[in-house]
Amino acid sequence: QVQLVESGGGLVQAGGSLRLSCAGSGRTVSSYSMGWFRQAPGKEREFVAAISWIGGSTTYYGDSVRGRFTISRDNAKNTVYLQMNSLKPEDTAVYYCAATRLRLSVEISDFGSWGQGTQVTVSS
Repeated sequence: QVQLVESGGGLVQAGGSLRLSCAGSGRTVSSYSMGWFRQAPGKEREFVAAISWIGGSTTYYGDSVRGRFTISRDNAKNTVYLQMNSLKPEDTAVYYCAATRLRLSVEISDFGSWGQGTQVTVSS
């Protein structure tokens, strides 16, 4: 399995931007579809964005982030990114990246490899 490490989280004011990174090791992330999920205190983990492994051209977003967040991948760097713009206080959560062998999925249960998470806090 691929090992994943997230970075780039932090504290930002509402309306600001952050870019999260997810670095893979052990196996190349180019052969996995990748996803970002988040979990706020007291809430269930939810889907944020996903990108397919076939050319990375297929992406999918959760309703609450569509139009504000962008997922991308750099296979040469074995890294996946989540660009987050126009951040809102409700985006505050621990963000996790995950990998799946499926072509594209939004289901938590389909992802077999997970990072440890990175905290994003958006102040109002």
